[in-house]
Amino acid sequence: RLYIGGRMNKLSLRLRLIVCFIGISCVVWLAAGVLSWKETKEKVDEFFDTYQMALARQLAGADWSGLAAGAQKITDRMIENVHNADDEDEAIGFAVFDRDGRLVFHDNENGKDFGFLPATGSFIRQIVDGDDEWRIVWLQSTDGKFYIAVGQEEEYRADVVWDMTEEFMIPWAAGLFVLMVMIVAVLTREFRPLGNLADSLKSRGSGDLSPLEEKGIPAEILPLVKAMNIQMARIEGMLAGERRFVADAAHELRTPLTALQVQLEVAEMAGNDEKMRAEALDKLQKGIERSSRLVEQLLVLSKVDTAFGIYDEHCENINWQQIADDLQVDYAAAIAAKKINVSVEIGKTGPVERGNPLLWTLLMRNLLDNALKYSPEGASVKIAVAADALTVVNSGVSVDDETIGHLSERFFRPAGQKVSGSGLGLSIVKRIAGHYGCRLEFANTPDGFSVRIAK
Repeated sequence: RLYIGGRMNKLSLRLRLIVCFIGISCVVWLAAGVLSWKETKEKVDEFFDTYQMALARQLAGADWSGLAAGAQKITDRMIENVHNADDEDEAIGFAVFDRDGRLVFHDNENGKDFGFLPATGSFIRQIVDGDDEWRIVWLQSTDGKFYIAVGQEEEYRADVVWDMTEEFMIPWAAGLFVLMVMIVAVLTREFRPLGNLADSLKSRGSGDLSPLEEKGIPAEILPLVKAMNIQMARIEGMLAGERRFVADAAHELRTPLTALQVQLEVAEMAGNDEKMRAEALDKLQKGIERSSRLVEQLLVLSKVDTAFGIYDEHCENINWQQIADDLQVDYAAAIAAKKINVSVEIGKTGPVERGNPLLWTLLMRNLLDNALKYSPEGASVKIAVAADALTVVNSGVSVDDETIGHLSERFFRPAGQKVSGSGLGLSIVKRIAGHYGCRLEFANTPDGFSVRIAK
C-alpha cells in the first residue's frame, strides 16, 4: 500500500483524479452489479417457485385414478408434433407417483428421472440424472392416492439470473466507458489553465516579478494565483528596498570614508608634530564613530524596509511605560551631560494597543535621540503618550517651515548643522508609524518643537 501510495503521489494531479474517478466508478459499477444479481436472483426464485406451485396444484387436482394405460405414449407423440416443444427442457419437469413410488405419469423429459422422495408441502434440492441439482416441490393429490413432483434445474435458474444481470449491466458498462472518456476530456480541459500558468512561469526571466494573469483561471485556483501575485509583489518590494539600501549606503558612505582616508594621510604626514597627529587621530576617531552610527542606522532602515512581516508575527500589548523607562535609563548619561529635564506622561492606552515592542522601542529611541541631540543645554523634553497620539516636545528648538517639509526624507540634514547624524532617524520613525497606520507630524509650538505620531 505504501508503494502504491508513493507511486500515486508521483503522478500529476490530473492523472491521480482520473485514476481515482475510474477506480471509484468501477467499484460502484461492480457493487451495483452484485446488488442487481442478488435482487434478480430473489425475483427469479420467487417467480419460478410460484410457477412450480401453480403447476403442482393443477396436477394435484387432476384425477389420476382413471388414467388410461397408453396415456403417456399418446401425450408424448402429441408433444413431439408441437414446434420447438423440446426447447428449454430443463425449465420445468414433473412426475406423478402412486403410493408405492411407481411412476404413473411424467413430462417425457426430466420427470422420468425424478427419484421418489415425497417430502410433501416443501421444496427440496434433489440430484436428477446423476449430477444435476434440481429444486423440486412435492404435493399429495386431492384424493390422497398420488404424489406430485414439480421441479426445475438450479443451473437453469442461475443462467437466467446471469442473463438478466448481463442485460442490465452491459448498457451501464458502455455508459460507464463513455463517462470515463468524458471525465478525461473535461479534466484535461479544466487543467489546461494550470499548464498555461506553469508555461508562463517557465518562460519568465529571472528578474520578472510582474503579476500573473488572473483572467481565465478557475475559481478554485484563483486564490493561489492571487497569493502568488501578492508574494511576488512583496519580493519585488524587498528587492527594491535592498537595491535602495545598497545605493544609499554606497552614496552616504563614500564621503565619510574619504574623510577618514584624508585624516589617516594627515596623521601619517604629521611626522614629529604631536599636536597635528593628535588632532588628526581625534578627527579620525570621530569619523569612525560617525561611520559606525551611519552603518548602524542603514542596517536598521534595511530591516524596517524589508522585515515587517517577520515583526508582525510577534505582536503583543505595548507597555508604553516600560519602553519610556528603559529609554531614560539608556540615555541617562546623555541627559545628565546636557542637563536636560525629561518628563514622561503615559496614558491608559497609546495610539497603538498591540504591535511589536521592538519596533515601537526603536521609534521612541529615535525620537528621544533627536530631541536630546538638537535641544540646547538645560532644555526640557516632554514625552506624552495618549490614545490619539505619541508626542515628543523639546524646548528651545524651532524649525523653519521649508526644513520641516524635508525632515522625514532619507539622509536629509539641515544646512549648517553642527550635530553629527545620518539623517535616517526620522525616516525610520515614519516607516514604522506608517506600517501601523499612523501619521508623522511636525510643528513649532509655544513649548518648543513637536514631533507627533498620530492615529
